[in-house]
Amino acid sequence: MANSRRRIETDVMKLLMSDYDVKLVNDNMQELFVRFHGPEDTPFAGGIWKVHVELPEQYPYKSPSIGFMNKIFHPNIDELSGSVCLDVINQTWSPMFDMLNIFESFLPQLLRYPNPTDPLNGEAAALMMRDATAYETKVKDYVKRFASKSALSA
Repeated sequence: MANSRRRIETDVMKLLMSDYDVKLVNDNMQELFVRFHGPEDTPFAGGIWKVHVELPEQYPYKSPSIGFMNKIFHPNIDELSGSVCLDVINQTWSPMFDMLNIFESFLPQLLRYPNPTDPLNGEAAALMMRDATAYETKVKDYVKRFASKSALSA
């Protein structure tokens, strides 16, 4: 347990020292909010999301829980709860990853390459497969309405 606690502290400190805006919940290193910017060259570009992260006691051997606090239109993210599909996290998670990997690799890859065959948001998955242009338009509309600087400050 001491090793897990030390690893959590190390990973959170790396994240705090990075360029990300990080807020600990009640100074608890196992629960935090991170501002995440949508990757360039995607319909999510320009979006800013507040991402809730909870680190389990078994971290890094068990993956963190990740959820988007403001709405996002994506096949693998539940529109109402903001939860990221657990299969997506658990299939790729390894103790070799750290918190920076989540925000620099994992989430950008998830937004770049959605998997409509294993959806949490059936509407987004169906639209993506049926009409990619309409899907991109709806993603951009959600970015403007829920993930723009003005939407976050409202």
